[in-house]
Amino acid sequence: MKQPRFNQQSRFQRLDFLENPNIGVFCKTTDETCIIRKALPKKILKRVSAALQTKFIELQMVDATIVGSLLVCNKHGAVVSNIVREEEIRVLEDHGFNVVSIEDKYNAVGNDILVNDVGGLIHPRLGEKTISLIEDALDITVQKGTIAGLENVGMAAVATDKGLLCHPKVTDEEKKVLENVFQVPVMIGTVNHGVPLIGSGLVANSHGAVVGSLTTGIEMGRIVEALQLD
Repeated sequence: MKQPRFNQQSRFQRLDFLENPNIGVFCKTTDETCIIRKALPKKILKRVSAALQTKFIELQMVDATIVGSLLVCNKHGAVVSNIVREEEIRVLEDHGFNVVSIEDKYNAVGNDILVNDVGGLIHPRLGEKTISLIEDALDITVQKGTIAGLENVGMAAVATDKGLLCHPKVTDEEKKVLENVFQVPVMIGTVNHGVPLIGSGLVANSHGAVVGSLTTGIEMGRIVEALQLD
C-alpha cells in the first residue's frame, strides 16, 4: 500500500487541534464548506484549508468547541442539536445552509448521524419525526442501522461522495447496508494508532483529508485508498 507524503500544501494533513488528535469532534466538512471550532491557530487553519479545499465557518456552539458532535451536514443542508442557539443557527444559514434543529433523546447529531450527499445512516433509536426533519434538511433518504454493533454511527465511520471508511469490526451485513445507502465502496480501518472510531480522528471530503496527529502512515494510506484521494 502506497503511503502518502505530508507537507504544508498536501491534501492529506496529519495534525492536532491544540494538542488534541480527536479532530473529528471539533470539525465537520462538506466539499464546499468546513465548519470548525473557534480559536485555532492560523497555521492550523491553513493546513486544513490546503487539505479540504473549502471555505471556513469558525463557530462555537453553546459555549462549546465540540461542533463536530453537535452538527451534521452535506451540500444540501445541516442538522443541529436543539441546544444550539438561534444566533449560531443564523451563522450557518448566512453561509447558505438549510438548517434544522432536532429535539430528540439522542441529539448529539454529529455522533449519531452519518451522511454524504446521497444518503444517510442514523442511530436506530431516533424518532420518526426526527427522521423526517433530517431527510428534509439534507435532501436524502436515511436508514436506521449500526456499524460494528455501535449505534453512534457518526463516530464509527466517515463517508464522502467517493468512499467510506469504517470501524474494523463492521459485519458483512452492515457493510452491505452501507454500500447500498451511500453508493460508494466501503473499507475498514483505524485512526490515531489503532482507534476504531474513525469519526473521532478523521475529517474528509472529496478533495482531501485531515487526520489526527497519532495516525500512522499505514493508517493514512488506508484512508487515502478508501476515500479515493490519490
